[in-house]
Amino acid sequence: MSLHTGAVSKHRSAPWPVWPVIIFVILGVSLVYIAKWNPYYHKVFSVATHHTLGASVITGSAPFAPAPSWHAAWDYTWSYFKDIWIALIAGLVIGSGVDALLPPDWLAVTLGRISWKSRTLAGLAAIPSMMCTCCSAPIVVNLKRQKVSTGAVLAYWIGNPILNPATIIFMGFVLGWNWALLRIGLGIVLVALVAKLGDMWQPAGLDETTLPVPQRPSDSPLHIVTRFIHSLWKLMTRLLPEYIVLVMALGAARAWLFPAMTANLSHAWWLWILYAIVGTLFVIPTAGEVPIVSVLMRYGLGVGPAAVLMITLPAISLPSMAMVSTALPKSLLAKLAATVAIFGLITGLIGHFLL
Repeated sequence: MSLHTGAVSKHRSAPWPVWPVIIFVILGVSLVYIAKWNPYYHKVFSVATHHTLGASVITGSAPFAPAPSWHAAWDYTWSYFKDIWIALIAGLVIGSGVDALLPPDWLAVTLGRISWKSRTLAGLAAIPSMMCTCCSAPIVVNLKRQKVSTGAVLAYWIGNPILNPATIIFMGFVLGWNWALLRIGLGIVLVALVAKLGDMWQPAGLDETTLPVPQRPSDSPLHIVTRFIHSLWKLMTRLLPEYIVLVMALGAARAWLFPAMTANLSHAWWLWILYAIVGTLFVIPTAGEVPIVSVLMRYGLGVGPAAVLMITLPAISLPSMAMVSTALPKSLLAKLAATVAIFGLITGLIGHFLL
């Protein structure tokens, strides 16, 4: 049994076998279930009862982060990876499957055009994925290598954390449903905005005259499995070392990036700008923004800067941008970071007046 890829199948010497696609679906669903769906399903009942997600990953239960040190770096890195390691494995495996198990030209035909349809489909695919931008980075890298349009790639990448339904539910129970509604509304706007801008910044969509995407040398089972293993190894060796170093560096610098909360500081205008920048660069596990905002507000943080963190912390981070820089231009990532930071300030203003 084999898969055809629509209008372009006539260009192929042989259709793509169906068994790799079945394996991809089984792997994808199983890993996301283990990493996300099952634990979040059980956690939501606890959050609904106790109205908390626990301590902040940045400051614990205190108004300040520990002083920069090797211990602070290691402590944060250990805490962070305990939260995300299963999702990171899922991202690496699914990303390898995108490269090796799916029909070579199918993703380009489905998501490669510069259009609202490609961006919308990619954004919708992000919702059940529910990953942070670091864990979804391996998938993003290989989506781009499979000729998916930049807008669709960004819709999937930013949509994962921003439109995460579990995070929004947690936010409703911990911070209030007005916060959840603000996150939904502005989250959709942010994802749509960066996706549209991505297609403008890098209009490298599908060129109908160049179909199909270059065919791989062999579709035999041995070659497909070999490509999968090779793709997985390449993702691990190219993405993980720099990622780990950056997580440790940010963990060590928490006290500099997030100053101790005081009554005088909590409503300072410059704090909005600091949080817009720091929130864009700092790395957190999925839904980590909820306890961070909750703890800081307990010590007096104003609604405005809290709303800034609510949107910027999950959207992207310096480690995740470093990971996808192998597939997306650094100039595009700089523009994306600036867009997220500015959008965070706008969110803070809206939150200041509405929440």
